[in-house]
Amino acid sequence: MGGKAAPRIAAADPSIAGLVLLAADEQPMHRAAVRVARHLAAHNPYPGADEAVAALGRKAELVASPELTPETPPELLPLGFSAAYWLDLRAYDPVATAAALARPMLILQGGRDYQVTVADDLALWQRVLANRPKVTIRIHQDANHLFLSGSGRPSPAEYARPGHVLPAVVDEIAAWLAQP
Repeated sequence: MGGKAAPRIAAADPSIAGLVLLAADEQPMHRAAVRVARHLAAHNPYPGADEAVAALGRKAELVASPELTPETPPELLPLGFSAAYWLDLRAYDPVATAAALARPMLILQGGRDYQVTVADDLALWQRVLANRPKVTIRIHQDANHLFLSGSGRPSPAEYARPGHVLPAVVDEIAAWLAQP
């Protein structure tokens, strides 16, 4: 969640000169968790997958509801995270926070990323920031969430294979950092 947290950190520290956001999620994490669970269950169905996704969906609904309080037990919430965590995330808008910063930004997204997607996450970053000076947004079509190259339908198995961040991504970040 570094891409989501970076604008908040920069807003709190004026000495930060610019931001490089890799796979910056915008969609609320409780909703994204359900979307990812559906993707994984469809990619590798197993007995009880539909029930597990539905249970996660119910927990995500609690995060979005007015019934969520700091006293809500973590076992009732997605991923077992505390209510304080979810309440804090619910109150934070990373794109609006980034838009309020007058700093250069490089926003990179993998086209094959199923965790943070072009359609569900990058689209809002693009709508809000694409026409701002000193904001560069690029999609690396063959990259997954870790900015490793791949093809076909992405899956968690890709993360188990040794690999390196795409050289084009490293080069793009280096060139962006070297700008005056």
